[in-house]
Amino acid sequence: MPLTDPIRDADLLIRSRHPLLLVESEDRPRVRTLFRLLADRMNLPLFRWTRARGLQREGAPGPVYQTEEAERALRHIAASDVPALYDMDGLAAVLPGNALFQAKLAEALDKLERLQAGMLLCGAGIEMAPRLRGRITTLQLPHPGREELREMVRQVLRDLNRVSPVQVELSRPELDQLLNHLSGLTHLEAEKIVTRVILEDGRLGPEDLTRVADAKRRIVEQEGLLEYTPVEASLAEVADMAGLKTWLRRRTALVRDPDRAREFGLPFPKGILLAGVPGSGKSLAARAVAAEWGLPLLRLDLATLYNKYIGETEKNLHRAMRLAERMSPVVLWIDEIEKAFAQGDGQGEGSGVSRRILGSFLSWMQERQGQVFVLATANEVHLLPAELIRKGRFDELFFVDLPDEESRAEIVRIHLRRRNRDPESIDAVRIAQATEGFSGAELEQVVVSGLYAAFADHATLDTELLLTEAGATRPLSVTARERIEGLRAWARDRAVRAN
Repeated sequence: MPLTDPIRDADLLIRSRHPLLLVESEDRPRVRTLFRLLADRMNLPLFRWTRARGLQREGAPGPVYQTEEAERALRHIAASDVPALYDMDGLAAVLPGNALFQAKLAEALDKLERLQAGMLLCGAGIEMAPRLRGRITTLQLPHPGREELREMVRQVLRDLNRVSPVQVELSRPELDQLLNHLSGLTHLEAEKIVTRVILEDGRLGPEDLTRVADAKRRIVEQEGLLEYTPVEASLAEVADMAGLKTWLRRRTALVRDPDRAREFGLPFPKGILLAGVPGSGKSLAARAVAAEWGLPLLRLDLATLYNKYIGETEKNLHRAMRLAERMSPVVLWIDEIEKAFAQGDGQGEGSGVSRRILGSFLSWMQERQGQVFVLATANEVHLLPAELIRKGRFDELFFVDLPDEESRAEIVRIHLRRRNRDPESIDAVRIAQATEGFSGAELEQVVVSGLYAAFADHATLDTELLLTEAGATRPLSVTARERIEGLRAWARDRAVRAN
């Protein structure tokens, strides 16, 4: 069960005769602090057992005699009439032991239950013997919240200032962005990252946000399920899409101040589905949304979740979704979602797996915890099942069409600026007039091809050279005209125009 007030909830469980609590967390220092605070709340002594030292009361000079062996420690607990809490560090390693060990553990739990005392474990994925599974209560310790992380940053600054003055140059929005990057990490992970970036140059400034994001990316990608994606682009670098930009900006204040929005009666937005022509800027828009809102961007490639073993694909999906929730607030980008959920003939093992993960994904979208904004993109949106695109799954379904003339000119200018070229030296309007039916990706390729040609011929990039490259390009609107017309017909009464 998830904990809302960990100390109060654990206290109530032990007093209601749940003698064995397992706190699922890898943040051991934070869990140890929880155990100490719990002991203070319950006014009970706290013992800690390790295989190296045995049972030792916190604050006592030495351990209880001859309790290094787990069975001897359990015998001591069962024989004691003093209510206490026992932090059994390392007991998980010997839990699958023999029948005698299990019997002694059950005897110790019986005594603790009568005394309204408890045994505490910390870890994840601990296996219990069948006869003991009904005795254990599993708790999920939530990751540090924003205020806890904010206080951690203050504490790190106080500690480092005692050694050498630290210069802090973060505005309030930048501090909020720092907390977003730290969100989802354990207390110890976040503390180490903040300490390291400050020690590098003796200051905490805007440039450290990138270092913190890179450190978090390495931690996230250790799981191998989600990709932490850079978000250099902004909405200003996305040409056109006026409808999408308006929708997003109306929710910017909500995302940046979710607590005030919640008090106002507004929930965190669920997400959007961007459907449209390939190369029209859907992926760029995903990056720009995260940049505009100051949120981390996690990319989920559903194809990487598939596993040949029965049930493993669903487990991978659940792990990925839990990781996204842990890292919230976050934008979760699912690119080309139809590749995993497209409607087929319904036959074969693969389609059975697809149906199961679709069901799991829909359930998660309906019941998810945490502030996870799902941004899915699709090229073949008509292949998606109706239950995925119905109202309520996403906040809105947008259709991204090919850019108009004005947008094409702006796209050309954007790509020239990105490559250190003066847009004023090129007649972008003439190029836009000559590239009707081109997507944003195709216009980018015109600029890139022009640069290659200019470099190879030791020439200057000019309008005529770009027009030549445009004339040599056959856009998708020509080579796949029927497909694009079909997408437009599908979206006409089903989606909101992003352009």
